[in-house]
Amino acid sequence: MSDRNTDRGAQTDGAGETVEADVDELQARVARVREEVGKRIVGQREVVEQLLVCIVADGNALLESNPGLGKTTLVRTVADATDLSFSRIQNTPDLMPSDITGTEIIQESGDRREFVFEKGPIFANVVLADEINRATPKTQAAMLEAMQERQVTAAGDTYQLPRPFFVLATQNPIDQGGTYPLPEAQTDRFLLKIVVDYPGRGEERDIVRLYAEGREPEAVDRVLSARELRAVQSLARDIPVADDVRDRAIDLARATREDDRLEFGASPRASMALVLTAKARAFVEGRSHVSWEDVAAMAEPVLRHRVILDFRAEREGMTPDDVVADLVDEA
Repeated sequence: MSDRNTDRGAQTDGAGETVEADVDELQARVARVREEVGKRIVGQREVVEQLLVCIVADGNALLESNPGLGKTTLVRTVADATDLSFSRIQNTPDLMPSDITGTEIIQESGDRREFVFEKGPIFANVVLADEINRATPKTQAAMLEAMQERQVTAAGDTYQLPRPFFVLATQNPIDQGGTYPLPEAQTDRFLLKIVVDYPGRGEERDIVRLYAEGREPEAVDRVLSARELRAVQSLARDIPVADDVRDRAIDLARATREDDRLEFGASPRASMALVLTAKARAFVEGRSHVSWEDVAAMAEPVLRHRVILDFRAEREGMTPDDVVADLVDEA
């Protein structure tokens, strides 16, 4: 990627097609996506930024919050603003893998009968997997396999998922009765874990005015096509990273493996995620280079689900974010 944002060049969009890419224009369109989301989502600037970073980085996200904080509205609004197909999967203990991926059905035509694959809700650009920890491990595994491979196999045939493709899964930190928590090895497949917190008092007043006083939320304009988004993802990967910034990101991930407060540290996948999301954040912020601030800003959502606290740190009331914040300060 050139240091001049006004450069125009041919970019491969991730589906093998070449598009004429104006970096300035595409960065402006990503900024407009944030503005469109703001029509329905009050506040939560950091959460919206992290979600956009995840999408630009072509990753999957795990959103965690208490009920009623607008996770579904947020994801649906992002899909609307980016002209992406959307589907929602409400996870329950009786949900079967075929309910997600699809199944073969018998189709009759005259005297002929044949099996036809009927695609499930996983075949969408943006898949909202609500309360993923309420699905059984077998169903969770089917979804995570689709996330990893970007394809579904049924009856010996392989079906490619649409591109771009994102799974944005939610889970609540409370009401854990009847849930099946994701194993750490599986949560590691999520590029980011985004924590959605309660709004401030002023923001909550605005939310009540918007949704509880008869007003219709503003219509969301579609400002970024799927094809343009694939070009954005390609451009973001091309943003240069200075050797010293890359090395500090690697050292930060490695430091989690040596900290006495952590029973398990982050894998090399975390090092890659830190650099990749730092590139995506630089693009979202309208820059053509990665700074240490980009890495530091992404450290908690990248690492919080990839480390496990030692029991002594848990007993002292620490959280993974506390440890990661300390390691960022020391990096």
